[in-house]
Amino acid sequence: MPLSEEELRLLEQMERALAAEDPKFVSALQGRTLRRVARMRTIAAGVVFLGGVALLLGGAMAGQTWLGVIGFLVMLGSATLGLAAWRGQRAPEERPQPDALFDFDDHPHRFDVIQGGRAAKPRRPRKQRAPKAPKHGTFMQRLEQRWQHRRDQGY
Repeated sequence: MPLSEEELRLLEQMERALAAEDPKFVSALQGRTLRRVARMRTIAAGVVFLGGVALLLGGAMAGQTWLGVIGFLVMLGSATLGLAAWRGQRAPEERPQPDALFDFDDHPHRFDVIQGGRAAKPRRPRKQRAPKAPKHGTFMQRLEQRWQHRRDQGY
């Protein structure tokens, strides 16, 4: 059931009052803190990656293979987590309009229903292949023929 004009006006007033009263809450809804968390995770993963490099080099210099393997695993894990956090940090920031702060109906990532379950992909017709030329000679003989052909053409 849609809201009446009076209810919409009251809701907008409540949104403005909440934004004026608690700006921290509004910024949390806008996603700025998520970006900050992603940035901190990326930096932490970089520091842990450098620690993994130190373990790897320390294990190589001390002749302890197990320490080098642990260092490599630390590097691999921190690089994976760091890249995932970095990609999350670089996602386009969506800032809702102040009037549409709590409007969840027009969210760009909401789920849509596809009629019939899956969307059918259009099929492309198969290309007809030209018949292959019969092979003459062994692999080495064909290579020698190609080489001779290139030399004759001046390559």
